[in-house]
Formats: sequence, C-alpha cells, structure tokens
Amino acid sequence: MQPRGLSSATETATRAGRARVLVVDDDALMRSFLEQALARMELHVQTEASAESALRSAGEYAPQLALLDVRLGGMDGITLLGRLAEVAPECTFIVMTAHGSIETALAAMKAGAFDYLLKPFSVEALEVVAQKALGFSRLRRENRRLRARLRRHPPQPLIVGRSGPMVRLRDLTRTVARSPATVLIEGASGTGKELVAQALHSWGPRASGPLVKVNCAALPAGLMESELFGHERGAFTGATGMLRGKFELADGGSLLLDEISEMEPALQPKLLRSLQEREFYRVGGTQPLHVDVRIIATTNADLAERVRAGRFREDLYYRLRVIPIRIPPLRERRADIPLLAKHFLELAAEENGKQIDAISRQVFDVLMEHDWPGNVRELENVIQRAVVICPGAQLEPEHLLWDSVPEISIGGSAGRDAPVGAGALQQLPGDLPLREVERLWILQTLEQEGGNKSRAARRLGISVRTIRNKLNAYSLAPATVAE
Repeated sequence: MQPRGLSSATETATRAGRARVLVVDDDALMRSFLEQALARMELHVQTEASAESALRSAGEYAPQLALLDVRLGGMDGITLLGRLAEVAPECTFIVMTAHGSIETALAAMKAGAFDYLLKPFSVEALEVVAQKALGFSRLRRENRRLRARLRRHPPQPLIVGRSGPMVRLRDLTRTVARSPATVLIEGASGTGKELVAQALHSWGPRASGPLVKVNCAALPAGLMESELFGHERGAFTGATGMLRGKFELADGGSLLLDEISEMEPALQPKLLRSLQEREFYRVGGTQPLHVDVRIIATTNADLAERVRAGRFREDLYYRLRVIPIRIPPLRERRADIPLLAKHFLELAAEENGKQIDAISRQVFDVLMEHDWPGNVRELENVIQRAVVICPGAQLEPEHLLWDSVPEISIGGSAGRDAPVGAGALQQLPGDLPLREVERLWILQTLEQEGGNKSRAARRLGISVRTIRNKLNAYSLAPATVAE
C-alpha cells in the first residue's frame, strides 16, 4: 500500500526547497535518531521499516538521498539499493551497517553507494557524510539538466562578420539549412568551412540529431569504406565484431564529408551509389541498410578541375553539388578583420586568464595590410600568440613582431624589396627596442624618398595611411614630409 499523506509530504518538501531523504532501517530507535538528526539539517525525512515499504513509497517520494541499513528483515540493504536505483534514478545512497567489514564496504560501493557509515556513529559524522552526498546529488542533477538542455538547444555556431559577402553567406546558410538537399561547401583552408557545416546542421530541423564528421583525407580507401559504412564480424582480418559506420551513426542527423576532394577514386562509386539509392551495405554484409541522413561535403580544392583531370567522378560531383556554398577568403572581406580580431581577442584572453580588452589602432593597420594566406585560422593564431606575449591590457604592434610571425611585419610580406639596404639596419644599435627599430626604419625610408610618403609607403609595402598613423604616433609634425 502507498503510505497515506505521501503526495502532500513530497509537495511540501518541494515547495520549501528542502532535500528529500529516505531512511530505511528496521530498528525503530535508529529511525527516530536519524529522523531527528536529519531534520536538524533542514532536510525532509521519510522513514520506512522494511525494504518492501521503501520500494512502494520511493517512486512517488523521489528521494534525493537514501540511508539504507544493510541488515533488514527479508531483502538486504545492498539488494534494496539496486532496486531503488531503478525506481529513483536521481537518488544518492549511503549504506549503514553495524557489522562493518571491507567486504561489506566494497559490496556497497560496487552496488552504487556513495559512502557508508559504521554503526554506532555520531550526529556529526552523519552530517558530514550526508552533506557530501547531497552535494554530489546536486551536481549530478545539474549535470543531467545541462546535458538535456544541450540536447534540446545545442550551442549555435557563430559566423562572425558584417561585410557584404558574410551577410550574404549567413543568409544563404540559414535558408539552405531548412532544406534536406545535399550541400557542397567550397573554400580555401582556414576560411571556416566546418563552421558553416555546423550552422547548416544547427539551424535546420535536424539540430536535435547527431552531426557526424568524416575526414576523407585521413584514411586509405580500404579503411575508409569500413569507416563510412561499417562492417560485419569476420568481414576482414581483424574484424572481430560488427561495427556501425558513420552513415548509421548519423541517422536522423547530418553527415559531414570533410575534404571530399581527397577521397580515393576506388571508394567514390560506392559513395555515389549510397547517395543515389539511399541505401548501403556494411563491408561483408548482405542486407541493405536505410538511414535518414543529410549530406554536407567540404572541399578546399577545385573539384571541377579535378573532374576535368579525371581525379574525381563527374556524376558524384554533381550529386554532391546540389547546393554550392562558397566561403570567400579573408582578403576578399577585409572589413571583417577588426571584428574577427576582437572576437579572437576575447576568446584568447579568457583562455589564457588575461585582462586584455583592447587592440591599438596601429595593430589594426598591420592586420588590415596583410594578405592572410591562411585566412581566418591564421588571424586567430596571430591574435592568440599576441595575447600570450602581451604584458598589458592592450595589444600593440610589437606583440605581433616576433620570429614566429615573420609575415606580419610593418615592412610588408616576405619577398618584397627591403626599404633600405641591409647595411642600414646593421648600423642600428643592437640593444634598441623593436618599436624604436621600426621608427628609425620608417624615418630612414622617408629620408631616402625625400619625405614623400607615397613613395616611402610603396617601398615599405604598407599604405600611406599607415605611415601617417605611425608619424602621428611618433609625434612628428606632418608638415615635415610630403604626400
């Protein structure tokens, strides 16, 4: 029978914000002692004299903590623990025994107990163990709640950029995300192809399903086939069991075929068939498998050129390129550089535990002048390195000018003619700060060009605006040089 008044007791404890504790002991004096001691801790206590009555009440009472005596009339406490864990999965367990032994403790822990108490124990010992168990229970509930929230509302990918190309890319991605059509994302390395693929998945109706990723350049054709389609036990040497492939794992979600241009030619016909027929076979299997999967592919190579060269199947190319999305390189959307730099600064500062919240105007000048062959990934790495070596609260040009970033220099990209002869720099004192070396270099170049900033800028490989900003920073009178 259900104990009378149990529902109202549970509701009262819930409204009061008090944790619910179930005590199971066949000793009336022990039940009374525990009830009074736990009530002093402002906990709501439900006591039961037998394992059977505890099982009847636990489902509705939903205890967050249970104290179980090992020796009960009938079912023992460790067996009861396993039964209660099924009825009240959120509950944390403490086992009590007057016949303590290592074997009893190990059996209790193996059954899922958080801790155990040896009778007789003091009120203080009870309070310590109960508080630890309740803290553990709260953390476990919070962890489950957060995981459930992530399943319902997965984190949204952040496509940073306000330039025209990025606004159009974001709008197109949102529109295409609602469609089940296959998408081919094209773009150079470091442009953010995987981020757009994540957005296509997260912004669409499959967001609650898995996004499974396969790197097509990582494995040879023989292993890649098993990776994609799975294999049956005994299909080949070493196949000791059945393996589900990425297609099966992505059922109900999306499958990202990263760098599809690197897929071995021998595997391309099998992938084409799986896309056309909407079915596939595990390696060594005889039964066709059907899954509901949205295909997203990425490439940093010109697939059309590879088709012309006979290195990629034309029919597979058109099957993948139902909806093409091109991500422009960073040099084609320079207006996004300041916003991206600030975004990466926030991430790197938090990751490195630094209070850096500003980027100087001179740094932005340097960043805007660079061609960024490594695209957004290169910019992220440069900002991250700068944050690591920055001792203050603002990034300055000297934090970019170091040996591991030779391409980011006030003198422009590698391969350009030096603005002054090698001897000019050799004549400078060796102990000058890098900022002073930069100043003298610019001034020497201006002097050689008769003060003409346009010609000096061309020799230095930077813009006239950058020179003007540098001169202002050096507190030089603009009238001393000509445009």
